[in-house]
Amino acid sequence: MLRLDLANAPRWLELLPGVRLKLRPLTTALMVAARSDPAVEALPPEATTEELALAMAKAVARLAILEWEGVGDAEGHPVGVSPEGIDALLDLWPAFEAFQAGYVAKGLLLEQEKNASSPSPNGPTAGARPSAQPARRSARSAPRA
Repeated sequence: MLRLDLANAPRWLELLPGVRLKLRPLTTALMVAARSDPAVEALPPEATTEELALAMAKAVARLAILEWEGVGDAEGHPVGVSPEGIDALLDLWPAFEAFQAGYVAKGLLLEQEKNASSPSPNGPTAGARPSAQPARRSARSAPRA
């Protein structure tokens, strides 16, 4: 069953110990806007999957992050949310992984929920098991009238 959460309010995500992000809901509009991000569109056709994943994660984060707590500059002073700050945060491997798992992946679970019952592969009887015993010998033809 596909569960729709119609609450469209931003939510806090504990990204790392001491670091929280206030995020917009992951919607179709947000994902479409992220795909249109100049950094994503500027990737060459031969870009690797990893390069695309990082560019897309940063684009999503720039659109989704409204506030944060526990993020500071090199001297430890709190800094406000900015596109440069978001990119720098996601350049840290643990932050990138936590963002992907805690925000992006949870939103994509809806995609998996709708695929709970898939058809049998290669036709309607591909998954069926035989229920009759095999015949011992060939049957005789029916008599002709």
